[in-house]
Amino acid sequence: MTRTVALQMDPIAHIDIKGDSTFVMGLEARRRGYSLYHYHPDDMFYEGGRIWAEVRPLELRYEQGNHFELGESRIIDLARDTDVILLRQDPPFDMNYITSTHLLESVHPETFVVNHPGEVRNAPEKLFVTRFPDLMPPTLITRSVARVREFREKHRDIIVKPLFGNGGAGVFHIKPDDENLNSLLELFFKGSRESLMVQAYLPEVRKGDKRIILVDGEPVGAINRVPAAGEARSNMHVGGVAEKSMLTAREIEICERIGPELKKRDLIFVGIDVIGDYMTEINVTSPTGLQEINRFDGSKLESLIWDAIETRLP
Repeated sequence: MTRTVALQMDPIAHIDIKGDSTFVMGLEARRRGYSLYHYHPDDMFYEGGRIWAEVRPLELRYEQGNHFELGESRIIDLARDTDVILLRQDPPFDMNYITSTHLLESVHPETFVVNHPGEVRNAPEKLFVTRFPDLMPPTLITRSVARVREFREKHRDIIVKPLFGNGGAGVFHIKPDDENLNSLLELFFKGSRESLMVQAYLPEVRKGDKRIILVDGEPVGAINRVPAAGEARSNMHVGGVAEKSMLTAREIEICERIGPELKKRDLIFVGIDVIGDYMTEINVTSPTGLQEINRFDGSKLESLIWDAIETRLP
């Protein structure tokens, strides 16, 4: 009997097939004989003690402009009618995201969810990393303007970013002579009830922000993302350039420290960000980077992820 995978993700029509990690995970599932469903988090609902979703059968192909085909929609019981769910919608990590993790947690492990929805909820990128304070740069999480000012006086050059954002959105490099800090904090706190993350600026970022992929707690590949001239962010969709990279002794140490915790939490597919000697984030919601690494070293990291998933299936 064919096993079924449901992809909980953003609209499939809008993805970049040359960079999207969920896309190649779906292609690998098809290569292994799984059938695919696609649905958006808004298509999931609770009724009668069960978790349901309005899904559409999905076919994928690596053809630019012709990369998918969706069948007729149907409503399925996510626990009874699927074997694996890939929790892959992009953040923001907001209450809608948290709600989806609660719903999926009642499905898992009858249907195996990747990553574990309860652990995704409990380990948002910029908070999970604080469990390893000696591995991260000097960091402040607060809603206090006074504390941000004190932190800046101490560290001079700082990075200010939203606690639950993604993709480099809302990240600011505030230099010692920048007069916009107060206005920036007013803007953040007026528009959100959340705290901010403030970190000491690491000048090593000019040499790159490394993305390291871990599968089942083990490092399997890395790329270095170098920011464009005049840009503090290294994210590739804002002009960062990917470079082939090997792991340093410090990066191996970081992976060895966090790996057992990731494995214990069933966080199978994780991407960490490292600048110089410091880890800045542990990405567990919908980490990316598979295709970029694959292109540099001829690997197929999505296959390693599916190998790990299949060890959990009956």
